[in-house]
Amino acid sequence: MGEKAGAPREIQVRGARVHNLKNVTVSVPLNRIVGIAGVSGSGKSSLALGVLYAEGSRRYLEALSTYTRRRMTQAARADVDEVLYVPAALALHQRPGVPGIRSTFGTGTELLNSLRLMFSRLASHRCPNGHSAPPSLAVAAGQELVCPVCGARFYAPGAEELAFNSQGACRTCGGTGVVRAVDRSTLVPDDSLTIDQGAVAPWNSLMWALMTDVCRAMGVRTDVPFRDLTDREKEIVYDGPAVKKHILYHAKNSNDVAELDFTYYSAVRTVENALAKVKDEKGMKRVEKFLKEDICPDCGGTRLSEAARAPRLRGIGLDEACRMTLAELTKWVDGVPASLPEEMRPMAASICQSFQAVARRLMDLGLGYLTLDRSAATLSTGERQRMQLARAVRNRTTGVLYVLDEPSIGLHPSNITGLTAVMDDLVADGNSVLLVDHDTQILSHADWIIEMGPEAGARGGQVVAQGTVRQLEEDPASRIGPFLSARARPQTRRQLPPEELFAEGRIRLATDAIHTVKPLEVDLPKGRLTVVTGVSGSGKTTLILESLVPGLEALTAGRPMPPHVRQVTADGIERVKLIDATPIGINIRSTVATYAGVHDELRKIYARSPEARALGYKAGDFSYNTGKLRCPTCDGTGAISLDVQFLPDVDIPCPDCRGSRYSKDAGRARVVTRSGAAFTLPELMAMDIHTALDACADWKVVRQRLQILEDLGLGYLTLGEDTPSLSGGEAQRLKLASEMGRGQGDTVFVFDEPTIGLHPLDVQTLLGVFRTLIDSGATVVVIEHDLDVIRSADFLLDMGPGGGEEGGRIVALGTPEQVAQNPDSVTGRYLR
Repeated sequence: MGEKAGAPREIQVRGARVHNLKNVTVSVPLNRIVGIAGVSGSGKSSLALGVLYAEGSRRYLEALSTYTRRRMTQAARADVDEVLYVPAALALHQRPGVPGIRSTFGTGTELLNSLRLMFSRLASHRCPNGHSAPPSLAVAAGQELVCPVCGARFYAPGAEELAFNSQGACRTCGGTGVVRAVDRSTLVPDDSLTIDQGAVAPWNSLMWALMTDVCRAMGVRTDVPFRDLTDREKEIVYDGPAVKKHILYHAKNSNDVAELDFTYYSAVRTVENALAKVKDEKGMKRVEKFLKEDICPDCGGTRLSEAARAPRLRGIGLDEACRMTLAELTKWVDGVPASLPEEMRPMAASICQSFQAVARRLMDLGLGYLTLDRSAATLSTGERQRMQLARAVRNRTTGVLYVLDEPSIGLHPSNITGLTAVMDDLVADGNSVLLVDHDTQILSHADWIIEMGPEAGARGGQVVAQGTVRQLEEDPASRIGPFLSARARPQTRRQLPPEELFAEGRIRLATDAIHTVKPLEVDLPKGRLTVVTGVSGSGKTTLILESLVPGLEALTAGRPMPPHVRQVTADGIERVKLIDATPIGINIRSTVATYAGVHDELRKIYARSPEARALGYKAGDFSYNTGKLRCPTCDGTGAISLDVQFLPDVDIPCPDCRGSRYSKDAGRARVVTRSGAAFTLPELMAMDIHTALDACADWKVVRQRLQILEDLGLGYLTLGEDTPSLSGGEAQRLKLASEMGRGQGDTVFVFDEPTIGLHPLDVQTLLGVFRTLIDSGATVVVIEHDLDVIRSADFLLDMGPGGGEEGGRIVALGTPEQVAQNPDSVTGRYLR
C-alpha cells in the first residue's frame, strides 16, 4: 500500500501484547472498511478495542487540558510497543447499556429535541383561557403573545417546558408514564390462613403486628381462614376506613396488657403509606412485592403534562407525534413548513432539516418501525446499537476511526444492506471503519480483512491471514475464507417431512395484541428445533420472550397467565429455560470454574492432599473469596487498582499473586496425578479447559464437567477467567453447561440470538449442542438471523412481513424448504 505524500495511508501497530495477542505487528488501512475476523477468543476484540480504540481515544483525550481529563473516563495505555498514525477513535460496543425508565427511542436518538423545538417555535399555542393563538414569528423572538379571541397576554412555552424529563413532566407520574399501584393479588397470598396466622402479608412486613387486634376491633373475625370471611369482612381488610379503635394490646414476651387507641390501616393503605415513606432502595425492596405498574391515568402513558400536550402543529399535539412510527413521522415533518405562514417557512425548514438528517440515518438502518415514545429499555441489543451508530455519525465528522463491535447483531440479512450503506457514507466523509464481526454478508463488504487465530485463547493471538475478500477466499491459512466463498456449509439435520413434525406433540400459544404483534395462534412442535425469524422489529422478541416464555412459566408454576396471553397448552412440559446473552456474574469474583461447579470439587480434592492435611488446610481455606489462602494484597480478585491522581485509575495484575488470586501458601499443597505430574490449585486455575482436561483426568466429576465445556466449544477459556468479561455467545453456552447430559423431555429451551459473537465454525458447534439437547428429548426454540441456523431448523416461524406496524404477523410456517418457497417471506428469499 503506497503512501500519498504527507498523508499516512495506514495505522502501524508494532508489538501488541494485549490479552492473548502475541507481539502482533500489523498495518491497518486508513479511509477504508477493514474487517477483523477469527474464531471466538482469537484476539479480534483485543486488537480492535484493546489496541486501536484504546490508543485512538487515549491520545485524543491526552490533548485536552488536565482539568477536562479529570472529568472524563479514559482508556488505559495499551500494552504495545508502538502505534503510529492512529486517528481519534469512537467505539460502538457489542452490548450498549440498558437505558433507564426515562429513556425513550426519541431521547436516545435526540430526535425528540428537534421535535420539541418544532412544537415550541412553530405550533399554535393555547392562551390561559383555552383559546388557540396561530403560529407566529413572535414566539421565536421571545415576544408576548396576544390571544385573538379574548385578548389575554401570555408567553409560548420553551422547548424545556415540553420535556417530560424537565418542566413538561406529568405531575402524577413524574414523567415516567407509569404509576405504581397496589397489586391486590399479593395482599393475601394464602387465603387458607387466618388473619391471626398472618394471612394479610403487608401487616406482617410493613405494619405493626397489633394491626390484627385493630382489625378484630373493626368487626372482622381473625381466627377463621381468610377464604371463609364474608365479603363485608374482606372489604374491611382490603379497604376499611382509617378510624381509631380502642384495643387491649397483649405484649408477646410478657403477660403485660396495655390499652391503646390505634388508627386502622387497611391492607391497601398499609402499602400506600409504606410507599410514600420510601427513602432508599432497601425500603423499596420491602414494598415493591406488593405493587404493580399501571399506565398513568392522567397522561395516558405519554409522560407529558396537559400544558405540554396543548400546542398544536399540523393539527396534532407532541404526544400524538411521538406515537407515530419514525417512517410516518418523517412524512409528517416533510409537510410542516408548507403548513405555516410564508414568513415562518425558512425557520421551519431549518428545524425540520435537523430532524430529517438524523431520521434518514435511522431509516437507513431499518428502524423506521419504532415510535419516538417507545421505552429504550424495551429495545433489542441490535436496535440500541444502531441507535448508537446513528448518533455517532449524525455530525458528518471526518478523520475519525469508528470501531464497530459486531454491528450485525440483531440484523436480519435484509437489514444489513442499510448498515453497509452507513459504513460507506462514513468512509466517503473521510473516516475509517474497523468492524469486528463474523457475519460473512457484512465481511464480504470490507475492503480489507485481518484474520486472527489460528485458534482461541493461548492458541490464538496471531495474524493468520490478511488481504481482500478474494485473497482470503484463496488463502489456505484462512478459516473464514471458505465461508466467504460459500464453499463451507454446516451439515444440516435430516429434514423431517412435514407430516412428522408434530409426532412428539405440540405447544399451543394464543395471544391478544401486544406492542406491534397482532392477535395470533400458533402451534410449535415438541422435541424439535424451531427457529423464529423475521426482519428487525417484526415481533420475534415479543412473541417468544414476552408471550411464550412467561406463558410457559405461568403454566408450569400454576400462576395466572400474563394479561395478553389467552392460552398456552404444553402437555408434559414442566420447565422452561431461557438462555440469553446477559452477562454472568456482577464482579470479577465469578469465574468459569466457580460458575461451572468445578472449583468446589477442586477445593475438596486439594484439601485431601497430604500437604494440606499436614498444614491443617480445609476445603474452605482454598476459596479465593473467603478462604485464608486467598491473596491478602488483592483480597482474592487477582488485580489491584492504582490511583494515578490526574489520570484514570489503572487496574493491574496483583504484584504479589500475579493474578492467581492466591497467596504463596496455597502453592505448598500439590496434588500428584496418575501420570506423575503435580499441580498446585493456582497453576490449575491458570490452565485453559483443553489443558486442564488432561491434568484432571483422574478426577471423574471434574473431568465430566470440563468435558461438557469442551463439547460446548469453550475449551479455550481458562478456569480462572472472569465470567462478566465473556461475550454474549460464550455466556449462553456456559449457562447451558449444567443442563447437558440429562433427560430433557420435560424442558423447553429458549435461546435469544445464540450466534452472537460466534464464528461460522463455532456455529457448527452450537448446532451440535442443539442436536444433543433434542436427542435428550428437549424442545428447542431459537430466535435467530443466522442463515446456517435457519437452514438447520426442523420448523421455521417467520414473522413480518416488515417491522413495527408493518409486521407482527406470522408470514410463513413449516420446514425451511416450505418457507423458501413462500413468496411472502423475506427470510425465504435469502434461503432460496
